[in-house]
Amino acid sequence: MSCCKECGHTLENVEVEAYEKRQVFDIPPVNLIVTEHKSQIKTCPHCGRINKAVFPESVKYPVQYGPNILASAIYCKNHHFIPYERISEFFEDIMGIKICPATIIRAEKECFQNLECFENIIREKLMTSYVVHFDETGMKIEGKRHWLHVASNDKYTCYLPHSKRGAEAIDAMGILPEFKGVAVHDGWKPYNVYDCDHALCNAHLQRELTGIEENYKQQWAKEMNKLLTEMKKYTDECKEQVKELDFEQIKALEERFDAIIMKGIEENPQSLNPEKQGKRGKNPKTKARNLLDRFIEHKEKILRFLKDLKVPFENNQAERDIRMMKLQQKISGTFRTTQGAQAFCRMRAYISTIRKNGLLVLEGIIAALKGAPLTIT
Repeated sequence: MSCCKECGHTLENVEVEAYEKRQVFDIPPVNLIVTEHKSQIKTCPHCGRINKAVFPESVKYPVQYGPNILASAIYCKNHHFIPYERISEFFEDIMGIKICPATIIRAEKECFQNLECFENIIREKLMTSYVVHFDETGMKIEGKRHWLHVASNDKYTCYLPHSKRGAEAIDAMGILPEFKGVAVHDGWKPYNVYDCDHALCNAHLQRELTGIEENYKQQWAKEMNKLLTEMKKYTDECKEQVKELDFEQIKALEERFDAIIMKGIEENPQSLNPEKQGKRGKNPKTKARNLLDRFIEHKEKILRFLKDLKVPFENNQAERDIRMMKLQQKISGTFRTTQGAQAFCRMRAYISTIRKNGLLVLEGIIAALKGAPLTIT
């Protein structure tokens, strides 16, 4: 500032009174750094043998990309689900690097192999956890219907792609058969046979209650939906205020639960025509009665969250962990090979786990490429 904007008087020798600051953040242009390794070659004067020095273990080819570039490509593919061809375009446009899909796939394969021990450790940690969420969803591999299974909590994630949906796949995952904690799930029958405590997803049940209320005008469904919301509000307050459960209040809530069940039985009596034949045999039940029977049979599993604050109200953790995998199918399409699906699931589980533990994803991928995945406590 050289002169006054009002009168034009010079300000050259006037002392600065204060500063108004503005900042601009930017990144420097990306420049490729090439590190050349030279292996000394010497001929033994005694026997004439030609001796070559050994290159570092990570330097395997005459020309190759370093771990930062490969990790960035794996990050784009397995965290943001960008297809291989678009990753190649991105690298060429932004960095001036022509990286082909085969190079990315080779790096993924190496990362997949290096994460085998990590995956086993995560399985063991989930197996000994107090609460684990379970869910499954359909996925396409080699054009055929497969299933993606997930077991997770707030610290660990494990995925398994499998051709089966039921016990065979659950056993192959290797967690539920030995699990002794609380398994949170949507009530699918194969989960219920395992010898552990179970907690049902009340968010699923509330959606079904809403359907019964809207389609069949049943009062018990409306009241049960409202009661579950009230129970959740009470347990949330206990967690936020770090106070213990009031078992007198819990008893009163349970009594209301039982009273609503009795009202439901009155609204949904057993079939008055014992000879009526349906697809499932005699005495076919309505959807409302089927849901009511689940509330009667699985009361303990439904209300487990009310008596144990470590148990969540719903199965949102597993649904969140599996939702991103479903998104991958929409963006990048189906998997061409079983090995490709397994590699993606293992790497995605690794990324999910290190994010849950507050670690940096890119650093974690670089560490995995170097054969030393990040340690999760």
